[in-house]
Amino acid sequence: MSIKLRFRPISFSWVAVHPEPKGVIQFIAGAFFGTFVPNLFYRNLLHFLFEQGYTIVLLPYDFTFNHLKEASFLMEEQYRIIPEIIRIAKFAGYQYEVYFQQRNFSWIGHSLGCKYIALLEALSSIFSMEKIRSVKKLQIANEELLASSPADDKKWIDQILSKAEIKWISSEEINDLIQEVKKTANQSLKLTRFYLQDEDTDSFETDNFVFYNWFINDQASILLAPAITDTDAAIQPKFLADFIDRLGLGVKPTRDQTFELIQKNNLFTLMGLVAFKSDNIAKSTVEELAKLKKPLPEYQETLPGGHLKPLGIRLYNHCVLNIFDKPWLESVQARNAALEQHIINLLVKVKDLLPKV
Repeated sequence: MSIKLRFRPISFSWVAVHPEPKGVIQFIAGAFFGTFVPNLFYRNLLHFLFEQGYTIVLLPYDFTFNHLKEASFLMEEQYRIIPEIIRIAKFAGYQYEVYFQQRNFSWIGHSLGCKYIALLEALSSIFSMEKIRSVKKLQIANEELLASSPADDKKWIDQILSKAEIKWISSEEINDLIQEVKKTANQSLKLTRFYLQDEDTDSFETDNFVFYNWFINDQASILLAPAITDTDAAIQPKFLADFIDRLGLGVKPTRDQTFELIQKNNLFTLMGLVAFKSDNIAKSTVEELAKLKKPLPEYQETLPGGHLKPLGIRLYNHCVLNIFDKPWLESVQARNAALEQHIINLLVKVKDLLPKV
């Protein structure tokens, strides 16, 4: 079936709804390109993923140094988008049951976008037990996702952070994040039920229902040229970046703090990584992740190209303009064989790790 890739605005994001979706890929681009028209700069990659049968969500983010807060915004954005995708699919006569299940959602990030995915993955370990508690206490009749109060949540979060010996995150901050996520999830669940109304919603009654899971449990992800850096990567000269850090306004979490979260995390098992041979920007991040074996070596791949290799503008469906990499112009078939096919193969390999249903 020949279908056109067409993005429409939903909430703060751009979404291309597939008529016969096998799942959803949520894409977080690199700095600058993640803020300005990622649907143009990553056009060939996005077009290829859409052709493979995925609904595509382009998640935006602000230029901010508080990456932890921005990561929680991205999770809220997922919940805000789902009811609208279901509404669009339902009234267009498309399949929409795929959007009910957590396991059908995947993430792909490039450069800084990978840090947000890593933070969501790390936060998932904190909330994985929260998910279990919430499902056990679930009362579908009144659509309350979690019976525990914010005060109870804070006590539990205090215990988790203390046990993990993570001192740079306050329980108040984490509690604020989870309350916002819960609030958005509740609102979106109500909206989804309204759109579906009298239709059969038996698939809601499972702990894999997307609104009953916090952050990205059971969601596969692929990191493309991940770059986890400090303030001095965005602010030059270095003395100015150091000054901003001393004021407490620098990147949060820092590179060391992010890797501390990753190291102490028991997740990062549904993840793949694609590195590039000529990439000096992501080199240190890739090496550090390799030391931690997150992801495992069999889910890592190194391809020719530089840091901006994932960017590519498709021209008239015949060729791809690689603005920042060589060859500058190549056929769609050659480009897909060199990069995009590797990415989708790795995603399928990672998704095979999910328990069979």
